[in-house]
Amino acid sequence: MNKIASVVRRLRKVPALVAVFLIIEFLDEFAFGAQEAALPLIRTDLGLSYEQIGLLLTVPAVLANILFEPVLGILADVWKRRLLVVGGGVAFALATLLVAGSQSFAALLLAFIIFYPASGAFVSLSQSTLMDLEPTRHEHNMARWTFAGSVGVVSGALLVGVMISKGLDWRAFYVLVGGLTALVVLVLWRLPFPQNGSDEAGDVKAGFRKALSALRRREVVRWLLLLQFSDFMLDILHGYLALYFVDVVGVDEAQAGFAVAVWTGVGMVGDLAIIPLLNRVSGVTYLRFSAALELVLYSAFLLVPGLLPKLVLIGIIGFFNAGWYAILSGNLYTAMPGQSGSVLTLGNLFGLVGSVVPLLIGLAAARFGLEVAMWFPLVGCVALLVGLPRRSISTSVAAEAESVDE
Repeated sequence: MNKIASVVRRLRKVPALVAVFLIIEFLDEFAFGAQEAALPLIRTDLGLSYEQIGLLLTVPAVLANILFEPVLGILADVWKRRLLVVGGGVAFALATLLVAGSQSFAALLLAFIIFYPASGAFVSLSQSTLMDLEPTRHEHNMARWTFAGSVGVVSGALLVGVMISKGLDWRAFYVLVGGLTALVVLVLWRLPFPQNGSDEAGDVKAGFRKALSALRRREVVRWLLLLQFSDFMLDILHGYLALYFVDVVGVDEAQAGFAVAVWTGVGMVGDLAIIPLLNRVSGVTYLRFSAALELVLYSAFLLVPGLLPKLVLIGIIGFFNAGWYAILSGNLYTAMPGQSGSVLTLGNLFGLVGSVVPLLIGLAAARFGLEVAMWFPLVGCVALLVGLPRRSISTSVAAEAESVDE
């Protein structure tokens, strides 16, 4: 407990720009965490089918990955990153208001199509800039970033659960997010931003060539692939968790929101604990151990009957997948020094495949039942066990960079 308290004290002393970046991640996960918890209520309100839910969780991500975020990442390396982040914040606030005003599936889908690239500019580029501030502490800063997001996920899910139990409409939540985002954008606009690139956007083609050349390195491809597979047990599982508790376990929407809050709440504790743990244990060693454990825990979660055992197991699962995103992303940034924006570009190109997984689960649920479709996330555990390197990360990166230079 003393170590955790020490971490909390250090978080209070972070510079203003870093603090705003962490708040931005909090807001993003606050909004998306609430979305997953409120999804059963949104489905009922708008009369959505499983296929429409799959489309809602897939189409915006695919379009963002193809049309918007790859260009954003390159522009962030060669042009005015500050303008991109602030503009993304404005679009993020507007998108939340469009979600709040949606009266049909088509309107909600359009709002989400705006939401995803706005989040890419506002949130992902904030992450990239945070990585640039301390290039030697990628894993640790990503752990702080992930913890801020976990606090947002838990807060959003809990707030929606309270609103549902009080009979309040889910739309008011998105109005709140829009207002908070506008305040953060105003603060960010006044803060000094690290200089990067030039004032002209004419180097975009060269930036793309440099980013794509990184794919010649095996370590870069490894971390990109593992990030996509790890998401099976992270955001993809999160997207269907509340529906699973409603449709398979048989609880009401408020209890399903509580189940999501258990998963994310215990995960938040894990995300906090991973920060000091990374000072003592190799991130890859921890990933290999937790992936094997999660394979067993998640299988038990799907097989065990009863609400209480499932709540206990989903909480433990949330604790032990803590650090997956932080460690994998940190190693990707380390493998691509000086190209933090390009990390976003390549991540989104690889994300094209991963972004169709929610649709596949939705289609499988419509045909075979959600109980069967929920076995998909186990693929993420298997991929980590197979794909993680056996030697130290620094050695692997140095060897790959040397071979490319030759």
